[in-house]
Amino acid sequence: MSSRAIRQQVLDLLAGGDLAASRRALAGLPAGQVVHALFSAICREDPVVRWHAITCLGDAVGRIAADDLEAARIVMRRFLWSLNDESGGIGWGAPEAMAECMCRDVRLADEYAHMLVSYMREDGEELCQDGNFIEHPLLQRGVVWGVARLAGCRREVLQRLGAGQDLGRYLGADDPVLRGLAALAVGRLGETALRPPLQGLRADSAPLRLYDEGGLCETTVGALVRAALEELK
Repeated sequence: MSSRAIRQQVLDLLAGGDLAASRRALAGLPAGQVVHALFSAICREDPVVRWHAITCLGDAVGRIAADDLEAARIVMRRFLWSLNDESGGIGWGAPEAMAECMCRDVRLADEYAHMLVSYMREDGEELCQDGNFIEHPLLQRGVVWGVARLAGCRREVLQRLGAGQDLGRYLGADDPVLRGLAALAVGRLGETALRPPLQGLRADSAPLRLYDEGGLCETTVGALVRAALEELK
């Protein structure tokens, strides 16, 4: 099957909205070609197509890593490049997809989690710089969602990096999506130092749509905060 045919098949599957069926079908296609097709889908406006593509991209890169870790690293570097100002692009979906890939293979998490965390950190002195702070509000959502996702499957990796300490700024964000995602990440990381600001958001009724466990759900900042506080107990 040609690359063009695979790309169309991938997009048709995603448009169907059945994640389980998409994952089964894509598992039978060459992982490398699936990755190329999914890259064009993670920045689609349709939230179902976009999020399902992110999940499926994690599956495909996980398959690649199992056979050829260096080939998986190349995909990860492609995500990083898309978030670089010099790339000329914006990097839609890249932080989320990075997190999905790292959930599938711990070696990728060990090597690239620090880059995901760096997008929450301010630039430092040139010789000891570990920050690549992302200012774009929508990309910030992707970064914090990625941290929350990774915290659910590679908690220890993020704890070693001190990722929890970087989430406080987002709890005070004007954007309710960032507040909610930050609360989700704080709870999953067990960042007890951030309990006080969480307490102040218990009654936050701002709504948001959350992609979690393969589906989209409607929730509120306060609901995520209260769940995080329960985890911190």
